[in-house]
Amino acid sequence: MKVKNNNVKSDVKMRDILCLNNNCPIQFVLRILGSKWSVLILQQLLSGDRRTHELLEALPGISSKTLTLRLRELEKYGLLARQVFPEVPPHVEYSLTDKGLEVQPVMIALQRLGEQWLGEKNSSCSMEM
Repeated sequence: MKVKNNNVKSDVKMRDILCLNNNCPIQFVLRILGSKWSVLILQQLLSGDRRTHELLEALPGISSKTLTLRLRELEKYGLLARQVFPEVPPHVEYSLTDKGLEVQPVMIALQRLGEQWLGEKNSSCSMEM
């Protein structure tokens, strides 16, 4: 019986190693969304297009450098689009792409789980559009 139990542990360990070394879908999504501020930026963009200063105001504590890095990363993965308006001074707006909008059901699920764990309903950070 011990041999069988060791095989089960070995199989689970091997699966975990393969998952981390290959393109595990969960690990892939967490690499994109797991960076500090990424989810909160997406939360802001779920309610509409935003300019850089609007995101800075909505996310107290984020530096402009970190915001720029996160916006570039989310743009690189196709979750948001950056539109530059040819004005003086330059005007840039960020919006979610169709791929970025696919995150909304996940965000709603996280919100509901957080409300459940906190024992609160109808929080002020709504995810529904």
